[in-house]
Amino acid sequence: MAVLAVMVTAFANTSAFAQEAAAGAAAAAPAKPVDMGPIYKSVIFYAMLFLLLCLFIAIVGKALRVYELTREAQGKSTGINWNAVNGSLFALFLIVGLYGVYWEYTVHGNMLLPQAASEHGEKIDQMFNITLIITTIVFILTHIILFTFTYFYKSSGKRKAYYYPHNNTLEKIWTFIPALVLTVLVLMGFLTWRSIFYKVEDPNNKPLNIEITSQQFAWTIRYPGKDGVVGRKNFKLITGINGLGMDFKDKNNLDDQSADELVIPVNKPVKLILTSKDVLHSFYMPHFRVQLNTVPGMASYFEFTPTITTADMQVKTNDPAFKYLFYCSKICGSGHYNMQKTVRVVSQQEYDAWIAKQPTFINNDLRKQFNLPVVAEPAKGTADAAETAKDTAAVKTNQLALKK
Repeated sequence: MAVLAVMVTAFANTSAFAQEAAAGAAAAAPAKPVDMGPIYKSVIFYAMLFLLLCLFIAIVGKALRVYELTREAQGKSTGINWNAVNGSLFALFLIVGLYGVYWEYTVHGNMLLPQAASEHGEKIDQMFNITLIITTIVFILTHIILFTFTYFYKSSGKRKAYYYPHNNTLEKIWTFIPALVLTVLVLMGFLTWRSIFYKVEDPNNKPLNIEITSQQFAWTIRYPGKDGVVGRKNFKLITGINGLGMDFKDKNNLDDQSADELVIPVNKPVKLILTSKDVLHSFYMPHFRVQLNTVPGMASYFEFTPTITTADMQVKTNDPAFKYLFYCSKICGSGHYNMQKTVRVVSQQEYDAWIAKQPTFINNDLRKQFNLPVVAEPAKGTADAAETAKDTAAVKTNQLALKK
């Protein structure tokens, strides 16, 4: 038994020695650095920086308080004139604030809405600029008065403030002038709003009706066809092959066309018919100053006239890849970010050539569903064969021209 005990003890000591050696080797080996990325991009970094700043201010404040109490205990005058300090800080804040206004206009001012590309967009921009100019002037003047007044009339202990509770003239000035300015701005906004939503239709230049339907997470664009009228819809008719619920008993639906992009002619009024299949979305075209909610169960309307073609805007922006877009500006679910489509503004001739190539919504399956006559569809590959024949003929013509 004694021998067994000695063997167990030796084994335990050997195991402990091996564990200590392994721990020592691990400590001696250089640890692999963990790449945490730039620390200044971490939220913890800024939180710690803020706490350190607060601690620094607290320490400085306590030190100044001890200094003041020491002078008071020694019967000396106050060492720091806090009224003068506060007055100087107000003057400094005024200078920094005015520079901040300048910086906002010069830096963030370039991040405002892009150039308006519609008739009513120019009116909205004009109204916005007038409001911004007036409010900026008032903001700067009132703050200059506020901060300079605080600086020059800081307490010095040598004068007493005059009690001035009321002045009818001042009350009238700062009541009537703002009321007059706001009345003018409200009237401008009302007249601009009426000019957008209550346009007088020109019989010689009727708007192009385009229906755009939103759903999670896509847009469906419907053009009215040759009759110029968008047909009726009924949500009860929505099926796998009739995604919009179009009522093909209405003859206006028979020539309605679908498109993957919104193409509109320049200087031609466009009337948008906006609807939704599921939830609330928001149709937004920033360049054209168009933004309107699409609501399930009802249609919203917005009429505008584009004034700058896509090609001209590419030249203006010096960006050959520039393109207009329309978006959903209301967060409607996980795929909200992907709800966008291209908008092309072209000449009337380009639009006519493009719209003639767009397919209609109706097909033979829908004709059967609505008991309409079935039409003969082109054989599969007929269009490709025709294109191939054209290419072959062109090649032969070129070869003959070369031989001659």
